[in-house]
Amino acid sequence: MRRRGFGVVAAAVLVAAVLAGHRLIPDVGGSPGSIVETFLPWLGLSVPVLAALGWWRRPRVALPAVLLPLIAWLGLFGPVLLPDNAGQGLVAVQHNVSDENRDPAGTVRELLRVSPDLVALSEVLPEALPAYDAAFGTAYPHRVVHGTVALWSRYPVAEEGALDIRPRAFGPDWNRGLRAVVRTPYGDVAVYVAHLPSVRMGVKGFAATPRDESAARLGEALGAEPLGRVLLLGDLNGTVDDRGLKPVTARLSTAPAFAFSWPARAPVARIDQILGRGLTVTSLWSLPRTGSDHLPIAARITF
Repeated sequence: MRRRGFGVVAAAVLVAAVLAGHRLIPDVGGSPGSIVETFLPWLGLSVPVLAALGWWRRPRVALPAVLLPLIAWLGLFGPVLLPDNAGQGLVAVQHNVSDENRDPAGTVRELLRVSPDLVALSEVLPEALPAYDAAFGTAYPHRVVHGTVALWSRYPVAEEGALDIRPRAFGPDWNRGLRAVVRTPYGDVAVYVAHLPSVRMGVKGFAATPRDESAARLGEALGAEPLGRVLLLGDLNGTVDDRGLKPVTARLSTAPAFAFSWPARAPVARIDQILGRGLTVTSLWSLPRTGSDHLPIAARITF
């Protein structure tokens, strides 16, 4: 009888330890640290389960222990529950449209429902580019394309160029980055659009080496950026908690939000990101499904 509920206590302590110390999980042998960090918000679902088990088994012992993972989860994700600090600024959209998307016009129509000022797309094939141009129309007269990433803007583009974030093992035809300087009403902003390599999940865990190498190269470019205002829009194939994106997330920040974007049928993680420096991403949300396997995400940017 004395042991009733102590299994719940042990589980609560373990969940709290993972939430509070996820950075201490070694990232070897399949990148277990990155796996945990990708799905970290979902550990919050254990709190009501543990509370129910604790109430049933030994409330006086188990229920106080359940506060540990609850406090740890709120410490990480509590800001998501706070209201947005909306203000005047820009609206930006990021979307991996999928190279198998058969409805570019319908996809763009969904993106334009939030009246964005900037739209970044990845997996834009050359043969599909005319259809996307036609769908954006004259409201977005400024467009930059490099490889399979593209940016449409309401405002003039003063500079543009390719962004080399290619891992060493990839061929020269792999081009998934661009940099542009957009002249917004609030001043010039260096806008980066990037699509990092995919992370493969197998029985041995994450295969994330190319993604991590590309993230490191992107981080170097961001660190060398001369403009004070920087905006990154991209499919980074990782969440902001994933240590593999540390070279990027150490230099840029975003709004606290879940806004899951992948997979589109049942989103469990946000691997599409909008981050900034010298400006503030005040809110972030997912948009309705398009013809892609990703959901679009939108953000409000204030200055």
